[in-house]
Amino acid sequence: GTLLNLRANDHGRSDSLLVSWDEPEGGAKGYSLTLSSLGSGTSLQNGSAGPNMTSFWFHGLTPGMRYEVEVTATLACMETTSQTVTAQTSPSPVRNLSLSSGGSSAVLEASWAHAHGQRDSYHLALYHSNSQALVRNVSVLPNTSTFLFDRLLAGSEYALKVSTLAGSSQASTSIHQWTAPSIPTQLRLSPGSSTSLIASWAGAGGAAWLHLTLHNLLTQTVTTTLSARRGLTSYTFQHLHPGTPYWLGLSAMAGPYTMVGPNATAWTYPLSPGNVTLSPAEEENSLQALWSTPAGQRDFYLVTLQEGEDGMPTRNISVDGDNSHVTFHGLSPGRQYSVQVTAVAGPHRASARSTTAWTQPLAPSGVSLSSQGSPYSLLASWEEAMGEGYVLALSPMEHPGKNTSLLRGVTNFTYNGLCPGTLYTFEVSTVAGPYTSSPWRITNWTYPLPPEQLTLSNQGHSTSLQASWRAAPAGSTGYTGTLWETKSQLRVRNMTVGNNWMNVTFEDLVPGRQYTLEIAAMAGPYRSPVRSATDWTYPLAPAGVTLTNTRRPLGLAAFWDKAAGDVDQFHLQLYSKSHPAQRNISVGPNTHNFTFLGLSPGVQYFLKVTVLAGPYRSSSHFATEWTYPLSLANVSVQPGRRPQELHVSWVESGGGRDHLVQLSVAESLSIIRNVSVPRGVTQLDLEGLVPGSRYRVEIISQAGPHRTSSQTAVSYTVPLPPLALSISPASTARALAVHWETPPGQRDGYLLSVHEEGSSAPERNLEAGKDSTNVTLAHLEPGTCYLVGIWAVAGPYRSLPKNITGCTVPAAPTDLSLINPGSSSELYTRWSKPPGRRDHYRVILYGLSAQSRNHVRTLSPDSQNITWTHLEAGSRFAVQVTAVKGSLEASSTNITQWTYPLAPANLTLGSPSASELQASWAAVGQGAEGYVVDVYDRASSTHVGHVMLGGDARSHTFRNLSPGTHYSIAVRATAGPFLTSTPNFTHCTREYDALLA
Repeated sequence: GTLLNLRANDHGRSDSLLVSWDEPEGGAKGYSLTLSSLGSGTSLQNGSAGPNMTSFWFHGLTPGMRYEVEVTATLACMETTSQTVTAQTSPSPVRNLSLSSGGSSAVLEASWAHAHGQRDSYHLALYHSNSQALVRNVSVLPNTSTFLFDRLLAGSEYALKVSTLAGSSQASTSIHQWTAPSIPTQLRLSPGSSTSLIASWAGAGGAAWLHLTLHNLLTQTVTTTLSARRGLTSYTFQHLHPGTPYWLGLSAMAGPYTMVGPNATAWTYPLSPGNVTLSPAEEENSLQALWSTPAGQRDFYLVTLQEGEDGMPTRNISVDGDNSHVTFHGLSPGRQYSVQVTAVAGPHRASARSTTAWTQPLAPSGVSLSSQGSPYSLLASWEEAMGEGYVLALSPMEHPGKNTSLLRGVTNFTYNGLCPGTLYTFEVSTVAGPYTSSPWRITNWTYPLPPEQLTLSNQGHSTSLQASWRAAPAGSTGYTGTLWETKSQLRVRNMTVGNNWMNVTFEDLVPGRQYTLEIAAMAGPYRSPVRSATDWTYPLAPAGVTLTNTRRPLGLAAFWDKAAGDVDQFHLQLYSKSHPAQRNISVGPNTHNFTFLGLSPGVQYFLKVTVLAGPYRSSSHFATEWTYPLSLANVSVQPGRRPQELHVSWVESGGGRDHLVQLSVAESLSIIRNVSVPRGVTQLDLEGLVPGSRYRVEIISQAGPHRTSSQTAVSYTVPLPPLALSISPASTARALAVHWETPPGQRDGYLLSVHEEGSSAPERNLEAGKDSTNVTLAHLEPGTCYLVGIWAVAGPYRSLPKNITGCTVPAAPTDLSLINPGSSSELYTRWSKPPGRRDHYRVILYGLSAQSRNHVRTLSPDSQNITWTHLEAGSRFAVQVTAVKGSLEASSTNITQWTYPLAPANLTLGSPSASELQASWAAVGQGAEGYVVDVYDRASSTHVGHVMLGGDARSHTFRNLSPGTHYSIAVRATAGPFLTSTPNFTHCTREYDALLA
């Protein structure tokens, strides 16, 4: 029979049901409905509906009751069809729901009145209100009206939801209630600072709120009240009075419940005293402790006096909390003390310490100062005195001196490095902290030193001698001495002078004779050891000294005049400032000339002639002359560090004052630059030249008035590399075009190298003329990258290389085909591999139909095919394959193809009249290009109708058919050359009497 798709629903109403159905194919003349209790078979209500009705309401039903509904449809040709459905009305909720704790902190009891109608069971869901967590989930029998929830959290609010269940429907009612709170335990109150107290407790989870009250026990007032939410386990009370006792009370609350909890007492920390000082009092050997009173309260102060660096307590005093000073009497002199003041409040203490203070010390006794015969030291000694240490001062008489500090326990000190022959004053004092006793004073002398650097000199005079000396680095009261003839030991003169004398001149002496002087220093009662010196009177110097070039190689002749007076011999000294070696010649008193041979070329020489008489010499003025220089050897010219430079080097072959480097252009021979170079320099960089040019260099050696030229050297400067180098594909796939700009300067030409990247083949070399600015590289591989290097060439030298990489255009794929393998969602593409290289293929499948989309794939360079899947059925596509190399591409021609269409779906047949037959269908996926509909007489298999429709067609009616005849119809979807057909469907045209009825 025909299905009605019968449905029943109460739409949330517990006393009604709505029955609905679908109109059968071909329509119905009317409907009859019967409602009965499920399983009873007894009809409770009947109903009917007209031919255009598809629903019906049943009212006055029992909530939660199961029902059975039968619907009968009257069809054409007096046929009927029936269908039955079962349904249940929604239950009603419970009444008078209540939830009570009964004062318990862990139990809640629920009770209710039963709901109207039928039910299968009750469902109870208990939630924790704050966290919304489900605590209990219970189902009970339908006759249950109470339930007890235990093991709940104290002081918490719960929500209960009671649902009446009937089949798959339910009706719910909710209610809220609190459990009684539990009291927190382990309450503690402890100080956090001088102005804060920290309260902590345990078991705070059993109360929704905690109420805290803090009392000041001294003033009997409430300081702070606080209400805190559940979970808080500690709280810090701020801004309290230091050193004060407080009382804390705690209560627990939850909903309507309040319970009094424990209490605690504590003190805040007292503040330590401020500005604690210890200073001398008015009485001798007394110290006074002072401090400032801090804020807050305290019970009393404990004052402790400590002695020495280790702080050993010596006295303890307790004073009232309002006091601010204490004086300690009868202390030891020269001792170190400190004081600690402690504020006490309850069990707590706060201390502050002073800096150290000292009592006044006494000076040491038994002081002595001894020289012990030393010119550089004095020994001071004394007896031990009470204190921290000693201050010693040693100074020359009536002059300030440096202080020396010593620790206690030292009773002597040696002063070293003193000035000999000096009167010193020694002072010693005892030190205790900032105090110093009055000094003990004593004086003594150091021994004097003999005069230093005693000399006896004729000062260039032949009849006088001058004695001079330097005083020792100290003092003396004077000097005494005697002058003797050295050989005869006859006394010539006696002398005594003050300590400010440093020289004496003895006149009217015999020229050329030796004398000896003895002298000593005096200081107080002491005399130094004797010092002596000896000397001769001075001889006369020679005159008329000359030095001339003898015109012979490396020869110089010396001449001089005979000196007046007696002479032992002449000494000749020939030397050069540029050579460490010198010539020293001694000749007899009657010789007046001498020739020097074997000298260095190009060198300036100096001659000095000296007369010797005893140990003294008297020298002439200097005479000077040059030897001829030699030409330079191994002159070399090379390119410099830059293209604008030449580097010139040479080897010095002998002498000369300086060199002159001459530079000229090789072709013109005209000198364009002269550079002077000092002797000793063997290389020179010539800058600012033209790159890639040919130059010649000549070096001239100079020595005084003499000149000698070197051989000529020729070289090139390095050319500059090409500028703005670029590379691009040529008009064919097998060539590259290289371009550049001409650099400044000169060159002979260009050299290029071409190397295929990734290949082991040797590179290709090409040459280009000096005026060229481009080259085309031919016979290359398509789609291949090449490294091109280019140099400018001048003579044997190359510029720095310029490198660039360029790629040829890849070859396009050929023999492209797009094949349908007989599928509605797949196409197959293949092509032939082109010559050369490529990075990859980019394959694009273009959707040419309205509903189609484009597909892009990137494939490896060796790929030759690809299968396209998941395409739109019945659609036309075009494919293009592109070879890609870097930014260069080459594409194939486009090829098109269709996918098979999908057969139409949901083909239905109907007979609107006795001579008409209507076919309807639905498009699948993206549809088709068009549709072909054929109709056949089923009995004779005669083809009676054929029509071709567009892609938007979804139905077609065949007319002029025979009434009451069975026909077979098929619909084919078309896409390009491809067709896909539905199965053949059969239907009967109407009878004439059916139309009349």
